[in-house]
Amino acid sequence: MNTQKPSSQASVPPSALAGLKVLELGQLIAGPFAAKTLADFGAEVIKIEPPGSGDPLRKWRILKDDTSVWWQVQSRNKRSLALDLRTPEGQALVRQLAQEADVLIENFRPGAMEGWGLGPDDLVAANPRLIVLRISGYGQTGPYRNRPGFGVIGEAMGGLRHLTAEPGRVPVRVGVSIGDTLAALHGVIGILLALQHRHATGQGQVIDVALYEAVFNCMESLLPEYSAFGAVRGAAGSALPGIAPTNAYLCQGGAYALIAGNGDSIFKRLMVLIGRPDLADDPALADNAGRVARVQELDDAIGAWTAQHQVEVVLEALEQASVPAGKIYSVADIAADPHYAARGMLQQVQMDDGSTLVVPGVVPKLSRTPGSHRRNAPNLGQDTDRILAEMGLSSQQITELRERGIVGGQA
Repeated sequence: MNTQKPSSQASVPPSALAGLKVLELGQLIAGPFAAKTLADFGAEVIKIEPPGSGDPLRKWRILKDDTSVWWQVQSRNKRSLALDLRTPEGQALVRQLAQEADVLIENFRPGAMEGWGLGPDDLVAANPRLIVLRISGYGQTGPYRNRPGFGVIGEAMGGLRHLTAEPGRVPVRVGVSIGDTLAALHGVIGILLALQHRHATGQGQVIDVALYEAVFNCMESLLPEYSAFGAVRGAAGSALPGIAPTNAYLCQGGAYALIAGNGDSIFKRLMVLIGRPDLADDPALADNAGRVARVQELDDAIGAWTAQHQVEVVLEALEQASVPAGKIYSVADIAADPHYAARGMLQQVQMDDGSTLVVPGVVPKLSRTPGSHRRNAPNLGQDTDRILAEMGLSSQQITELRERGIVGGQA
């Protein structure tokens, strides 16, 4: 397991986004995940949070010392400025920060930023190089723009929830906030594209990411199949409709093996392995179309073989036959897996109180400018005074703002 301590260690490799200044005004998942991704690769991220309460994610799910351990992943490498955006003074400070920033990220409901006098038109007019990422449920335009939208709603509208179920049963959640994360990653792509454009022209721009569109963008052939054939893909459990054989197969003892035997040569090797050379040599099964027509027969044959063996035996045999396969991992499996460890995906970081916490490593992996855990997630307003001083405010001005509740956090 790799161990990393917060920054100021020697031999730190160069960062891909070193020098990039980012303002994060969002909360919870989508906007902060986008900023976290930039921060992992060296961007200087100032996270603006409301004084007193902070980002609600600080209190989501399981808490350690009154703070979510999720927070340690979502806000690593960031600085926290506790600032009340509802006040004219707070808004003026954001405008001042935005004049020096490269990127501003927000995921409020459309119109909120404009209501605070912080709309992108005004900010970009003051700083033409500024790139503004806006993430919302339905986008900044269209008849649904004013509706509140969370990731789960975007997953449903984007078409994903319709597919995630066993046939005839209630559609289920993926189990994580995948809609928010997909929107965040699309936002990061948009920022990198906008940075390339700015490099060529010197001009910033606004990026409009809708949660449902980010999900819809990953729906593969769903729409063209409906357009061409009127086909409405439905829930298919653990199978992938139109591609065969690929499914989860029950093994002896109750565990499942995921087997993807849908390549032409892979299929033949799989059939030989399970003792069905007749299916391997059947010309009607030589391509995917033929196998899809007889998918139930193939699933029954594979399932009959897996049912005779423990999952470990099944997976070993499939590996020897070069057939893609795997088991269904729990987080306990992940934490104990040597491949995760070898790839640096289980990073043990030292918390401020001296305890350790294992967190996910950084993705993607760059050969020359890799991402890293340089700094633990901040306490609420931990960097308020330093950031304001960097902006040119005197200690007296900062004290007055704190006394009036416009800024907060550690003094």
